[in-house]
This record gives sequence, structure tokens and C-alpha cells, in this order.
Amino acid sequence: PMFSIPGKQAVSITDRAATHIAKLMAKDGHQGLRIGVKKGGCAGMEYTMEYVDVADPNDETVEQDGARVMIAPMAQMFLFGTEIDYET
Repeated sequence: PMFSIPGKQAVSITDRAATHIAKLMAKDGHQGLRIGVKKGGCAGMEYTMEYVDVADPNDETVEQDGARVMIAPMAQMFLFGTEIDYET
């Protein structure tokens, strides 16, 4: 990983988010949710999210309660320390 603190995950995932991500992964057989960034938005960057079937070896992977979130290398410095939650 490009940015890391030993013993600390790049992002945290709430129980609610982990449950929802794991459910969608199982439903369609995906390997995980990949989060990235692209140019755009007010601050010059916007987040991208997609379910993927193949993990990129350069991604930072965070797993919790059956949910797998993969962070693209270019997104790691923007997302480090972020909490991922899910609301309906």
C-alpha cells in the first residue's frame, strides 16, 4: 500500500455498511467493492465505486464481516482515515 500505518486499516467500515456490502457481493458473486477517484467535482476529484470480480494486486484491501473494500492506489491518500457507512 502507498499509505499505511502499521496495525491500522486504511478505512473503517461500519457494521451497517459491512452487512450491505457483503449482501451485494454474495448476491452477484463479486470479489468486493472498489473505491477510486477521478477528475471532476467541486474540489477537482470525485469518488468512484464499483463492484469488481477481480482484485487488483495494487489495491489496498480492507475486509470486515464478509465485506471486502478495495481502494485504488490513486485514491489511497484521499481516503485514508475515512469511515464507510450505509444509510437508506
